[in-house]
Amino acid sequence: MDTKYSYVKSEIKSKILQGNILPHQKIGSETDLMKEYSVSRHTVRKAIGDLVVEGWIYKKQGAGTFCADRSAAVQQQERRTKNIAVITTYFSDYIFPAIIRGAQSYLSENGYQVTVFSTNNDHEQERRCLEDVLAQQFDGLIVEPTKSSQPNPNINYYLNIERLGIPYVMIHAYYEELEPIHIVMDDEEGGRQQTAHLIEQGHRHILGFFKNDDIQGKLRTKGFIKAHREAGLTLSPQNIINYTTETMREVPRQVLRNRLSGNGERPTAIVCYNDQLAVGLLDVLREKELSVPEDISIVGFDNSFLSIASEVKLTTIVHPQEEMGIQAANTLHQIIKNKESPIGEAKIRSITYKPTLKVRNSTRSIEVSPAVK
Repeated sequence: MDTKYSYVKSEIKSKILQGNILPHQKIGSETDLMKEYSVSRHTVRKAIGDLVVEGWIYKKQGAGTFCADRSAAVQQQERRTKNIAVITTYFSDYIFPAIIRGAQSYLSENGYQVTVFSTNNDHEQERRCLEDVLAQQFDGLIVEPTKSSQPNPNINYYLNIERLGIPYVMIHAYYEELEPIHIVMDDEEGGRQQTAHLIEQGHRHILGFFKNDDIQGKLRTKGFIKAHREAGLTLSPQNIINYTTETMREVPRQVLRNRLSGNGERPTAIVCYNDQLAVGLLDVLREKELSVPEDISIVGFDNSFLSIASEVKLTTIVHPQEEMGIQAANTLHQIIKNKESPIGEAKIRSITYKPTLKVRNSTRSIEVSPAVK
C-alpha cells in the first residue's frame, strides 16, 4: 500500500506528465498541498524533497516551488542512442509479436533502441505506460490505442507528448480527436468482405460477433451491416452479438451455445471479429457435434497462425502484421528525420491497408430457398 507521501508525490508527478503543470509554473504552496491531499506538512515536504532530487521540480528562495523544464535538460545531453517506445494492447500472444518484431527489426537497423510496453487494453495501464514514456524522455512512440471506441481519459498525456515535440504514430486504430498519423486496416471493408463471401455462398442466417470497445470492432460491425444492405437482405438485430475485452472469453461462447440449443432457426454461418474468437467458437461447435463447414461456415479476421493451427483451416481476412510494424517504424523514422532536418520537409501521410480474403475450408456454398433469395 502506498504511503501518504508517495501518493502526494505520484499525484504531483502525474499532473506534470499530463501537462497540467507546465515548466516554470509555480506548484501550490505547502499549505495548499496539505489541504488538497489532506496530509501533514511533513508529508508534503518529503514528497517535494523527493521530486526536487529527481529533477521534477525546483525551488527558488523566497519565491516558492516550480516545475522543472526536463525537456531542456535532455536536449543539452549528447545521446548516442535514440530510444523508441512501442505501446501495444498485448505483446505476448496472437498477432502482436509479429507486429512488434517488424517494428523492432526496422528500428534496430536504423540505430534505435526499442522498449515495448503493454496496456492489456486497460486505460489505467495505458496511463502508466504513457507516464513512463514521458518520464524517460523517449525520442518517439508507436502506440496501439486502448479501447479505441470509448472516450479516453488519457488524452492529456498525448497532448503533452505533442507539446514536448515527441513524434508518435498510431497503429490498428487511432483517437479521432487527436488526428494523428496512423497505420490501420480498412476494417469496415474487411467486415464487409467477410460477410459478402458468406452471402455469395447462399448463407442468409449469419451471426456476427464483434468486440465493441475497440474501433476495429465497430467498423467491422458496420461492414457486416453494409454487406447485408448491398445484398438487399433484412438483418435481424439479434444476429449482431457484441462483447468487450472483459467478457470476450465468456459471452460469445455462451451466446452461441444458446443459439444452437434454442428452438429458433439455426444459423448457417458465423462472422468473427478475429481468428482468436473463431478458434474459441470452434470448441462450442465441437461440443454441439457440428461440423465445419458441413453444418456451419465460419470466417475469421487477421490470417494469424491460429487460422491454420487446427484441423479446420479458417477462411479469414489477411492482416499485414509484421509489415504493419515495419511501416509504422518507417513512418516514425521519417517524422524524426524531418524534425531534425526541416528543410525540404516531406509530407508524412497515414496509411490504410486494403483487406483481402483468404479462402480456406471453413466455408462452403449452400442452396438458397427461393423464398429467402
